[in-house]
Amino acid sequence: MQVLVTFRHIDTTDALRRYAESKVERARKYLREPIEAHVVLSVAKHRHVAEITLTADHLVLNATEETGDLYSAIDLAMSKIERQIQKRVTKRQARKYAAAPAPPTPRPAAGPPIKAERIALESMNVREAVRRLDSEETGFVVFHNAARDALNVLYRRKDGTYGLIEPESADT
Repeated sequence: MQVLVTFRHIDTTDALRRYAESKVERARKYLREPIEAHVVLSVAKHRHVAEITLTADHLVLNATEETGDLYSAIDLAMSKIERQIQKRVTKRQARKYAAAPAPPTPRPAAGPPIKAERIALESMNVREAVRRLDSEETGFVVFHNAARDALNVLYRRKDGTYGLIEPESADT
């Protein structure tokens, strides 16, 4: 990481330079190399200003803070930079995972398509169901068997006879 510290209108001190470099060095854990940082520290009357420009990964981040103390100005400017980095990193991750294609939906095995149909369920006995089946061309009748209090299906078999499907409890 390359850090350049510039002093304007103040005397150069090693303590301020080291402090600024150590604070900017913390950005290394969030960004890939190469990282360049330019820190400008200036004083005008009672205004202490820290300007930080960080360049990395085709990314340029800027922050400026003005306080009564250069050390706190450096801290506040670096906290702004870190928030900007976190925002960019989370945005990049969100795009990466949002762009992932959805897993393929399983397709049913090759065969005839299934046609769904809603039927009104009526309560009747088997004789009434046979009469209904003879009057309709559907080939089956779904009904509530009042005698057994269960759902039944009456259907016409290929040989012309009738078939009756009655549910039975699995635990008997």
